[in-house]
Amino acid sequence: MGRKQPSGPLTRLELEIMEVLWKSGSGTVQQVLEKMPPGQKLAYTTVQTMLTVLYRKGKATRTLKGKAYEYAPALSRKKATHIALRDTLNRFFGGSAESLVMSLVENRQISAGKLAKLTRLIEES
Repeated sequence: MGRKQPSGPLTRLELEIMEVLWKSGSGTVQQVLEKMPPGQKLAYTTVQTMLTVLYRKGKATRTLKGKAYEYAPALSRKKATHIALRDTLNRFFGGSAESLVMSLVENRQISAGKLAKLTRLIEES
């Protein structure tokens, strides 16, 4: 099966596994499993399946090292963030960044100081 170009946002479990790959650079299934966050009880086969899914989606690379594959991120954290934000913007706000910012203001998720800083950044760009 061919690999796709990374397109959709990461699922919650994909993100947790990618966090391990971003921090460590690469790892086998066992190494990724051992570095998962405390309290995250996953079976070896679950991590193996998810790494294969990430590989097939083009979000991770893999290289055969001896008898085990070593996985590495093909998708940067910055690109993953961009994809997730674009998806959220399109699905919840009709593609309108203004609606997103207004929602943050209305729900008090952004302070007046941060809003002023954001305004300056927009004016400078």
